[in-house]
This record gives sequence, structure tokens and C-alpha cells, in this order.
Amino acid sequence: MRARVDHGVVSGTFSLDGQTFDVDNNVWVIGDDTECVVIDAPHDVDAILAIVGDRRVTAIVCTHAHDDHVRVAPALRERTGAPILLHPAERPLWELTHGTDVTWDKDLADGDRIEIAGSTLTVLHTPGHAPGAVCLHAPDLGCVFTGDTLFQGGPGATGRSYSDADLIVASIRARLLTLPAATVVHTGHGPDTTIAAETP
Repeated sequence: MRARVDHGVVSGTFSLDGQTFDVDNNVWVIGDDTECVVIDAPHDVDAILAIVGDRRVTAIVCTHAHDDHVRVAPALRERTGAPILLHPAERPLWELTHGTDVTWDKDLADGDRIEIAGSTLTVLHTPGHAPGAVCLHAPDLGCVFTGDTLFQGGPGATGRSYSDADLIVASIRARLLTLPAATVVHTGHGPDTTIAAETP
């Protein structure tokens, strides 16, 4: 059976630099009827598991370590037995949420390939929104999962600690706008878009 993309929205808060905001996060689950990968772990384990259903989770892949993307990753790992994957440059942000006693299981690196249900997610390191931010390109599914790097309407926010406006633009130009124009962009918040729609 070919892999498919399942989607849900989970609500909670995002806190950084002494401010807290209400946010709605997209949760993306890629797999078939047997196994799947979860992209990001925001807010509510039960809500994420409702999307997963009775499938085996093979990995929890975090696009970056802002608290609204990793807050329940350890609890989801405990419930599923799946490893947490995160780029090592995200350690300072991870530790703001989880301290130093709880960590992830496997470092992500640019070019890594995550196999799931006959499909491949290729890791694209796209720093800017956060130093270790990554996107996940699934060419056979015609999509890319961009976390908070690229949204409908442009780049993710860069006004807070550990972010860099020039770097996120360079990342998007070099790593995302070079993908096929028809590629669907599945974002960390808000609606889908396409590479063509976001190309200046």
C-alpha cells in the first residue's frame, strides 16, 4: 500500500523570550495502514494518537525545537516506543522546554533519508527560524513538510532568540524554491501552499 499523508490540528501555546501566545499547530502523519512517521509533537499526545490510530509509529521527527513543536515529544515516545529525531543545533531550544535530563534519540543531518511505507523523506537543513530547523521532502508524494520555515505568504518568523532573517531567506531560496514548482508545501501552522505560489 502506498504511503499517504494524514493531518490534524492541535491547539495550545507557544512561549519564548518571556511571551506566550495561543497557537494552532498542524500535525502531519505519513505512512500506510501499518506504520507511520509523526512530524512534530505539539500540545496533546492523545490528539496526535487519534491521527495515528492503531499504526506503529517508527519515528517522531521534529522540524525544530520551539516548545509548540516538541512539548509532548517525550510523552509521545513513551506511549509509542518511537525514537525522537532532531537536528543537534536545536539543543538550546530543546533545553528551554525539557532541560538537560530529557533528550532526543537520534540527530538529524542534512541529506538524511527516513524511509516509511515505501516512501522516503529527505532531510533538508533550513536554518533561520531556528538554527537546526529542517524541512522534509517527499518527492514521490509531491510534497515538502516545512515546519515553520515556509508558510503560505512567505518565511516563518525570525524576531525571537536563535532566529536569523537573512538566513531563513537564504535557506528558502537554496533549499525550497529549487524544488519542483508543483510541490505542495505542508506547513507547521495554517494552510498548505505550493512552491510555485511562494516563488517571488
